[in-house]
Amino acid sequence: MKRKFDFYSSRKLIIIFTISLAFVLLITKLFTIQIINHEYKLSAQNNVVREIIKYPERGWIYDRNNELLVSNQRAHDLMVVPYQINSLFDTTMFCEIFSISEKDFESKINNAKKYSNFRPSVFIKNISKKKFADIQESLHFFSGFYSQPKYTRNYHTKSGGNVFGYISQISKEELELKKNYSKNDLIGTSGVERVYENILKGVKGVEKKVVDVRGRYIGRYDNGRHDTLPTKGSDIILSIDIKLQEYADSMMRHKKGSIVAIEPKSGEILCLVSSPSYDPSLLIGQNRNQNYRTLYLDPMKPLYDRSTSALYPPGSIFKLVNGLIALNEGVITKNTLFKCNKGWNFKSILNVGCHSHKSPLDLKQSIAQSCNAYFCNTFQRIISKKKSSAEALNMWEKYTKSFGLGDYIKSDLFSEKKGHIPNANYYDKLYGKKRWGASTCISLAIGQDAILLTPIQMANLATIMANRGYYIKPHLFKKIPSKGNSKETKNQEKNYIDIDVKFFETVIDGMEEAVIGEFGTAKYAKNSNLDICGKTGTVENPHGDDHSVFIAFAPKDDPQIAIAVLVENGGWGSDLAVPIGAFSIEMYLKGYIKNKEMENIIRNKKIIY
Repeated sequence: MKRKFDFYSSRKLIIIFTISLAFVLLITKLFTIQIINHEYKLSAQNNVVREIIKYPERGWIYDRNNELLVSNQRAHDLMVVPYQINSLFDTTMFCEIFSISEKDFESKINNAKKYSNFRPSVFIKNISKKKFADIQESLHFFSGFYSQPKYTRNYHTKSGGNVFGYISQISKEELELKKNYSKNDLIGTSGVERVYENILKGVKGVEKKVVDVRGRYIGRYDNGRHDTLPTKGSDIILSIDIKLQEYADSMMRHKKGSIVAIEPKSGEILCLVSSPSYDPSLLIGQNRNQNYRTLYLDPMKPLYDRSTSALYPPGSIFKLVNGLIALNEGVITKNTLFKCNKGWNFKSILNVGCHSHKSPLDLKQSIAQSCNAYFCNTFQRIISKKKSSAEALNMWEKYTKSFGLGDYIKSDLFSEKKGHIPNANYYDKLYGKKRWGASTCISLAIGQDAILLTPIQMANLATIMANRGYYIKPHLFKKIPSKGNSKETKNQEKNYIDIDVKFFETVIDGMEEAVIGEFGTAKYAKNSNLDICGKTGTVENPHGDDHSVFIAFAPKDDPQIAIAVLVENGGWGSDLAVPIGAFSIEMYLKGYIKNKEMENIIRNKKIIY
């Protein structure tokens, strides 16, 4: 006889089985959470386990001669967890110890609560090691507060603020992009600190501590199994010679402008002075924000890096470029003569003036004596060579840009402007097509009109002259020291100019004559032991006195340094730029200055007050 199926009995078994399975899964999950997986244990104990970030030391920064420029010093941030502040908290005592007003206390507490009532945030930043030693014994009286050890920068020079840059708390915008940073982290904001952030920053560690409800330390959590050690950032060696940097900085005291020096063979930047500048130590410590605001609002703009970002017409130093283009195009030779009757004249309606000198002159003497008429005639021949002025000017632009002008250097400079080299399209927009010619833009012949360069581009021009036709991109990074070995920079590619190398000697002879010649415009740079080759520039300035400019290199046959000096409102190139440049070269090559009397006169010359 067939057995009848018991529907109700089967359903009962299914229910019992389901409940049993759920119970087994629940027991398994609880076992995993409580015994195997420590993450849940940590989460449950957040009220007694405090996570202390172990900030790493940033890498140290050295100059090319291994002089320490930037290291670190111990500091502390005072952290607060708002919900842990109890009703017995002595606000008056706290404010006295930490030197803040009760109004500031309330404001900071409210800001902390807005961020989170349960998570720690910074209450007071950058308490120095010395000051913290005076207050740390009292810290246990104040529930909800604890110290977060960290490092801040320690500067061993007052120069180079624009080179090093500074570090600051990461911004909200950057925090969204950089997921490996947290809210209270410091990050390189400008200069070398910014460019080499990934090398210098190091890796954070963490220490988990067990604390009581008053925030007092009880012991390490789980015997330190979850702790990690910080890893120090890598040190770097810069190409800067700090002695030259400090010296050049002192020569620009009470002056606006820049000095840039480069080692021609390597493209390594020896000094990068922007004036007025600032002491980099102003941007560390508890007064950092106030100091930054003062520097930012200063009308002299000390935070602005003139060496890489300020744009100026180059003036007569640009005659070197036009001379080389004319030689390469065959429109002049080194023996070509042009007359100068106190300037260049076009149909009695246009005149470019010039100072008094002997006439006529050849190319060498025209460079030495900086004859405007010679280079106006030269430029006119360049533009007249082609069928149209537009075609010729575009050819001229191509030559000029091969000198690295009118474009970004694209190395490791934090902030730079590309400058401007005009072409036919520029003048077509200004005057209309076929409505302009050489006479319209004749000021390009003497480095005026629409040409704009930065001081570092001017120094790179001096480097090209020193190397007889090539340059390596100017850069600040030299190497990373590592366990007795070093990783050298790989930035050694030679960039060649679109000029036959044979034409450089004639132009360089003119630069030498500018220094040693009886009528040379740079004769104040004459030093028989240094063999300096240079070119002056006096840049017309519609807003005040002319700018004083000088580029040079030395020695002539084995150049060790190329330099550009620009002093805003400094007058003739020979007035200030020449002696400043010559003294800087002498200091670098010899280590001392022979004519101390003249050095002091130039150093103490005030352009700004």
